[in-house]
Amino acid sequence: MKHGVISLLAIIAGSILPPSVAGAFELKSPDVSADAPIGQKFVYNGFGCTGENLSPELVWSDPPAGTKSFAVLVHDPDAPTGGAGWWHWAVADIPATARGLAQGAGDASGKKLPAGARQFENDYGDAAYGGPCPPPGHGAHRYNFTVYALGVEKLDALAKVKASVVGYTINHNALAKATLTSRYGR
Repeated sequence: MKHGVISLLAIIAGSILPPSVAGAFELKSPDVSADAPIGQKFVYNGFGCTGENLSPELVWSDPPAGTKSFAVLVHDPDAPTGGAGWWHWAVADIPATARGLAQGAGDASGKKLPAGARQFENDYGDAAYGGPCPPPGHGAHRYNFTVYALGVEKLDALAKVKASVVGYTINHNALAKATLTSRYGR
């Protein structure tokens, strides 16, 4: 009897719950990966670092149903800031039709971003991408590149706020997220 009830529940659950989705929301990049350190091209140019400060190309696929826009955050949780980490990039209001950001889209002009997308101030003080530049001798830091599928078209009432407030607002409106973690040290 016990096995019959369990089998019946499994059949009912299978008919109510959606089938497994072939793909899942995923973030990839031809420029950064979990298997290799971040290249000098994408490293900050300042604070003792001499990179080109280009934002890497990011590509995402299979966003969840109901996605109305995307946002991208890049964060170093290992920065010696007393636990806050370091925000390297915050982009929101990326149209739901977008499936990525081109290499160099994070420059201060924002001209390579999809129409309507906007950048917020990072911890370097720029509304742009700011590449890795950890202190020397601290080992490799993790850099979390995260794309968020949002249930809203635009993040309201966000003007000249810090990346942590943008991050809070993004997380509050997130339907799903996908993260690619890479490393850099000097």
